[in-house]
Amino acid sequence: MREAVARARFVRMSPLKARLVIDEIRGKPVAEARRILALSPQKAARVIRKVLDSAVANAQHNFEMDVDKLRVVRAVVDEGPRIKRLNPRAFGRADVIRRATAHVTVAVAEKEE
Repeated sequence: MREAVARARFVRMSPLKARLVIDEIRGKPVAEARRILALSPQKAARVIRKVLDSAVANAQHNFEMDVDKLRVVRAVVDEGPRIKRLNPRAFGRADVIRRATAHVTVAVAEKEE
C-alpha cells in the first residue's frame, strides 16, 4: 500500500496539546478529518490541517490517488528541540525559558475496497 506523507517540523506548539487534536483524526477518511479540524478551536488544528492538505496534494500529484478514497493511515506528533531563552532576574541571575517545538507527520493512503 502506497502512502503519501507530509511533515511540518519545528512548529512552535506543545506536542502534548497537538497530540490531543491529532488523535481525533487518526484512521478517519480525509473529508471527515478536514471537518473535524475545521471545527476544532485549538491552535494545533490549523497546523495539522495544513499538513493534512499537503499530504492529500502529495497523494494526488505524486501518486495520482483518488482524493475521495483517501484515509489518514498515520498521524503522529513528535517532540522537537526546545527553544531556550534567558530571562534576567534580580541580583544578576537569569531564569531559563524553555519553549516547546513539535514535528507533525501525516500519511494518507487509499482505502482497500
